Amino acid sequence: MDGDTNIAALGTLVSDPGRCRVLLALGDGRALPASVLANEAGVASSTASEHLRKLLDAQLLRVEIHGRHRYYRLAGPHIAWLLETLAQYAPAAPVRSLKEGTRAHAVRRARYCYDHLGGRLAVALMDSLLQRQVIVGGDRSFFGGRAQQDRLSAPGRDVDYRLTDHGAGWLRDFGVDIDAVRAGRRPLIRYCLDWSEQRHHLAGALGAAMARLLFERGWLTCADGSRAVIVTEPGDRALKAQLGVGLDGRS
Repeated sequence: MDGDTNIAALGTLVSDPGRCRVLLALGDGRALPASVLANEAGVASSTASEHLRKLLDAQLLRVEIHGRHRYYRLAGPHIAWLLETLAQYAPAAPVRSLKEGTRAHAVRRARYCYDHLGGRLAVALMDSLLQRQVIVGGDRSFFGGRAQQDRLSAPGRDVDYRLTDHGAGWLRDFGVDIDAVRAGRRPLIRYCLDWSEQRHHLAGALGAAMARLLFERGWLTCADGSRAVIVTEPGDRALKAQLGVGLDGRS
C-alpha cells in the first residue's frame, strides 16, 4: 500500500541547479541530446548523464532513441505545467553578464511553454481574444489556487474560459481549423498562470493551434539555442493590424 505523496523526493530532484537548467532547456517541448543539455546545465558530460538518469527514474523526462543517438524531452505537458508553477514562486536568478540579461529579457518577452506561447506576448494575445469575445470567462486574478470571489474558507477555484459561437467564426476567418482542433481528444481551452507576468496565457489545444499558425505564417521564429520566441518584422505588422498586439507584447 502506498503512503501519502512524497513532495520531498521531488524537491530533492529540483534542488540541484544543474538539473533545473536541464528541465528549463526542455521546457519548450524540444528533444535534445545529452551533449547539448550538459552545455545548458554548465556541467561535465558525466554529471549531465547522472542528472538525466535521475530525471528519467523520476519520470520527469523520457528518452527517444534514433539510431545510435539518444534524445531527451519532458515526459509530457504536465511536467511543463509543473515547471511553470514552480517558476511562479521562485526568485529571479541573478544576472551575471550582458548575455544572460539579454536572454532573460527575451524569455520573459515571448517564449515557448511546451507547445504554446508564454510571456508578455502570450498574455497580450489572450487579452486580445478576450476583448474580441472570442473566449469568455475567467477572472484574470487567479493566483495560488484561489479566484477573486472565493471565500477564504472554501477550496480555491477559478472560472474556466470557453469559446463563444462568435469566437469560433472569428478563428475560422483568422485561419485556425477550429473544427479539427475541437475534434481532438485534448481539452480545447486551458490556461497557464504565466510565471513572468503573473497573469493567464492560453494553453490547451487552441493555444497550441494558435502558436503553430503564427509560426507557419512566419510571424514568429525561434531564437537559436533558447526557448525564447522572436516576433519577425512581418509578424509585428500583422499582430498590430489583426490583433492589436504590439512588438513589446502589449495589447
